[in-house]
Amino acid sequence: MLRRGYQKIVAMNSIGMFDNTKESLGDLLEEIHTGKAQLPDLQRSFTWCNEQIVKLIASMSQSFPIGAILTIKVSNNSSFTFKPRLLEGVRLKEEPIPDSLILDGQQRLTSAYMCLRSGSAVSIRDRQTHKIQERWYYIDIPAALNPEIERVDAIISLPRSQTQKTKHRKIDCTTAEKEYEQLLFPVSAIFNYVQWREGFQKYWDYEPEKLALARQFELEIVKRFEHYQLPIIQLRPELSKVAVCQIFEDMHEMPTPMTFFDLITACFAAEDFSLRDHFAGVSQQLSRFGILQGVRNTDWLSAVTLVATYHRRERVLKQNPLVTQLPTVGCGRQNILNLELADYQQFAPMTLAGFEQSAKFLHSLGFVHSEDIAYPSQLLALASVLAIVGLPNDLGRTQLEQWWWSCSFGEVYNNWQNKCTATDTIEIPQWLAGGNTPSNLDSAHFNRERLLQVTRRQGAIYKSLNALLRKQGAIDFVSGEVLRDVKAFDGEIESHHVFPEAWCKRQGIPAARYNCLLNRTPLKRDTNRFIGFQPPSVYLARLIEEQGIVKKRVDEILRSHSIEPQTLWNDDFDAFLDSRLKNLSRSIETAMEPSI
Repeated sequence: MLRRGYQKIVAMNSIGMFDNTKESLGDLLEEIHTGKAQLPDLQRSFTWCNEQIVKLIASMSQSFPIGAILTIKVSNNSSFTFKPRLLEGVRLKEEPIPDSLILDGQQRLTSAYMCLRSGSAVSIRDRQTHKIQERWYYIDIPAALNPEIERVDAIISLPRSQTQKTKHRKIDCTTAEKEYEQLLFPVSAIFNYVQWREGFQKYWDYEPEKLALARQFELEIVKRFEHYQLPIIQLRPELSKVAVCQIFEDMHEMPTPMTFFDLITACFAAEDFSLRDHFAGVSQQLSRFGILQGVRNTDWLSAVTLVATYHRRERVLKQNPLVTQLPTVGCGRQNILNLELADYQQFAPMTLAGFEQSAKFLHSLGFVHSEDIAYPSQLLALASVLAIVGLPNDLGRTQLEQWWWSCSFGEVYNNWQNKCTATDTIEIPQWLAGGNTPSNLDSAHFNRERLLQVTRRQGAIYKSLNALLRKQGAIDFVSGEVLRDVKAFDGEIESHHVFPEAWCKRQGIPAARYNCLLNRTPLKRDTNRFIGFQPPSVYLARLIEEQGIVKKRVDEILRSHSIEPQTLWNDDFDAFLDSRLKNLSRSIETAMEPSI
C-alpha cells in the first residue's frame, strides 16, 4: 500500500512533475559517497537502532524490497532550493553542489551507506538508553546459506572492539585472518568481494570445500547486493516550493511531524540565514513576559506572515485603490511557505514589537500567564494588529478591549481560526481608523446560560472570566491582596470552589451545578486550603476570628468577586448562583459593549 504522500505524488504524474526510475544500490551509494546525492538540511539526524539495521541487511541480502526513495533534482532553474548536507558517515574535504536531494529514505540509505560503503563503524542509537554506539556488521556465511535459519539470525552485530563473548561462542574479528577463520563476512566489503575472496582463499590454502563455500556465498548472497535495484521517484526542479514542502511534510508525519517552521528554516538556510538561531533570540525576548512564554516557533512565523501579507496587500491598494483582486492576507500553510526571506527580515522586528505591546495590553486586562490565553490564534491577531498600528490610546484602546472580550466570551475563535485571524488583521486597523465594526466582533454573542453550563477549566469563557475578575480588582479571601498584583507566574493563583465540593456533595447538589463557573473564582492556593470542606458561613466566620478581618471588609472582598455576601453567610447555594449569574453577566456584557 502506498503511503499517503506517495499517493499525492502519483496523482501529480498526469502533469509530469516527477519521473519513475530504478537505480542500482551500488551506484546510489557511490553518489552518496561523492556528495552527488545529499539531504536537505532540515532532515533530522540518523536515528535507527541495531535491530532495524540488521533487518535492513537481511532484506537486501534476500532481494526483498525496502521501499521507494523520493528525491528532487537540483537545478539552476529551480524556483527555490534547500540548503544541502551530507549524509551521516560521509567525509569530504569540500562539499560539492549535489545533483539531487533525498526527501524520503534517509534512514534506509544512511544505514546502507554506513554498513556497505563507508568503511567505518556504523553509528546507531541504542533503543533503550538512546545513546550513540558504534557497531560492525557481519554475515555468518554457513548460517546465511542454511535455508533452515532465518536470515536475520545470520546477521551478526559486533561492538566497536569487533569482539563479543556469548554463552555459546566467542567472536573476534579484529583481523581479516580471524574473520576468515570464523567464516564471518564483513558487510562493509560487499562491493569489494573479489578482493576479500582472494584473501579468504589464500588463508584456507585454496581448500576445495572453502572455495565452494565462497562461490555459493557469492552467488546466493553477494550477487543480490550487487544487482539490488531501488525504485526512485524523482521530483522535477520546476515543482513549486509549496508543492515540494507539502510532499516533504507528508513523508515525515511520523514519529515526529515536520512543521512549516522546519521547512522554512531549510529554505532560508539556503540563503545563509538561520531562522532557528534568529527565533532563539526572539524567544529570549518574548520570555520576559509571562503571557508570551507559550509562543511557539510556528506561532511566531504565523504572526510575521500575517504582518507581511497585510503590507503586501496594502502596497497593491496604494498603487491601485480600485483593484479587485487583492493579495491574500493570512497565516495558512501556503501563505507561510511563500514567505520570502526579505519579507521576514523586514517585518520580524515590527512583529516582535507587536508581541511585546500585546503582553502589556493583556496584562492590563488581567491576563498574566500564557495558560490564561484560550485562543493562541487570537493572540496572533492581536500581535499582528499592534505590529501594524501600534498600541492605541483612549478610544482605540477601549475598542481593542471590546474586541478581545467579545471574541473570548463569544467563543468566536472556536472554529476557522486562521480565517478569524486573517479577517481581524485586515478589519481591526480599519475600525481603529474610523471604519466599520469588524465582522468577528459583530458575530460575537454571549449566552449567559454558558456560565451554568461550562464546567471545564480550560475554555475561553473560564479563562476570560478569571482574567476579568482580576481586572475588576478581585481580592484574595485570606491575604487581602488584590489578585491582579499577586505574582501569578509561580502558579499561586488557581480557580477554586466558593461552596466547597465536599460540602455540596453532602447537600446532594448535582456535580454539574457545583462545578459550573459560577461556583468558581480565582484564589490563592493557601486560601483554598483554609476554606477546606467547610460551608461558607463557617470559613467566613473563621476569617473574622482567626485572621482579624472585620465583617465589612469580608463583604467587600466577596463583592470584588461579584458575590452577594449574604448568600454565603446564609449558605444559600441557589440564591448564590442566581445573584452571581446576574452580576457576572452584567460585567461580561459591559466588557463586550462598553460605553464608547
